[in-house]
Amino acid sequence: MNKTCILIIEDINDIRESISEILELANYEVLQAENGKQGVALAIKHIPDVILCDIMMPELDGYGVLHLLSKREDTALIPFIFITAKTDRVEVRKGIEMGADDYLTKPFDDIELLSAIESRLKKKERQQNLYSANLSKMSSLFQSSGGLDELKKAFDERKIKTYKKKQIIYYEGDAANAVYLIISGAVKTTKMTDGGKEFMMGVYSKEDYFGITSLFAGNEYKETAEVLEDATVCSVPRDIIDQLLYKYPDIAQKFINILAHNVLAHEEQLLQLAYFSVRKRMAEVLLKLHAKYPHTDSFEISRENLASMAGMAIETVSRILSDFKDENLLDRNAGKITILDVLRLQQLKN
Repeated sequence: MNKTCILIIEDINDIRESISEILELANYEVLQAENGKQGVALAIKHIPDVILCDIMMPELDGYGVLHLLSKREDTALIPFIFITAKTDRVEVRKGIEMGADDYLTKPFDDIELLSAIESRLKKKERQQNLYSANLSKMSSLFQSSGGLDELKKAFDERKIKTYKKKQIIYYEGDAANAVYLIISGAVKTTKMTDGGKEFMMGVYSKEDYFGITSLFAGNEYKETAEVLEDATVCSVPRDIIDQLLYKYPDIAQKFINILAHNVLAHEEQLLQLAYFSVRKRMAEVLLKLHAKYPHTDSFEISRENLASMAGMAIETVSRILSDFKDENLLDRNAGKITILDVLRLQQLKN
C-alpha cells in the first residue's frame, strides 16, 4: 500500500526540514520545495495527497501557487494548507476565498500539524464518499438517457468544492463554463439594477442545479451566484454538457423542463411584485424558503436577502417580520427564522 504523500513548500530550510522530519516519523512520504515555482512543478509531477505551503516566498508566493494549481484538473483536488506567520484576518480570508482548505500559524506544534493533515485527509475521503452517494441522486436529471455513465466518468476527476457563507461562486459577466449541482448548503443568484440595487433571482439548496439558463443563453453568466450558507458544490463543465446534449435527446428535454420551471417562477415573482401587498409578498418568500428545507421548520437568512427576494426595503422587512412574530406565524432568533404556522401563511399568501 502506497504511503500518503505530503508536499512541503517553504523557503526557510530549518522550518521545512523540521516539518519533514515530523511527517516522516508519522509514516508519511514527504516531498520538499524551497520556493513556489519548484513547488508547483513537484505538485504537477507527483500529485501529492496534501500540500503545505508558506505564503511569503521568493520566485512565487503561496497565493500564486494556489492559483496555478487550482486551475489544473489534476491538482485542483489536492487539499491545500497554508503555513504562515501572518495572523491578519484579511490575509486568512483571502487564502480561504481563493480555495485554501486550512491555515497553520507559525509557530505550531507537532499535534497541530498532524491534526490539520489528518483532518484534511478525512474530509477529502468524506467528500469522495458523499459524491459517490449523490451520483445516484443525479439520475433524476439524466435518467433514461444513457448518459449517466459518461457524466459519472467526467465527474470522478472533478473537485467537489466547499464554499463558505457569502463567498462568490461566479459573478454576472463571468464566462459561463459550467452548470453547478448543490450537494449541501444553499446558494442565491442575484442581479444588479441600473441604480445599483441587488435583486434576488433565485435560491437553490441541496440537489438543485444553477447556472443552466446562462449556459444556454450565451457565453456569460447572467447573474451573480453567492453562497447563502456553507455549501458543497459540484460542477459539470460546459463541453461535457454540450456533448451530452448532442448525444442524448432525453437530457435536452430534462434541461428544457428545468428552464421552463425557472421561467414560470420568475413570471410569478414579477406578478407578485406588481400586484401583491408587502405582507403577501413576504408570506410567499417565507413559504418558498420553507419549501427549500423540508426536513426542518427553521432556516437562516438575513434581512437584506429577504428584502432582495421580496423587492422591498429592509425596514419594511423588519416591520413585517415583527408583525408576523406578534401574530405567532414565525419566531426569530439570531438571524434564524422558524415557521410556526404554515397554513396561516398560505392563507395570507392567497
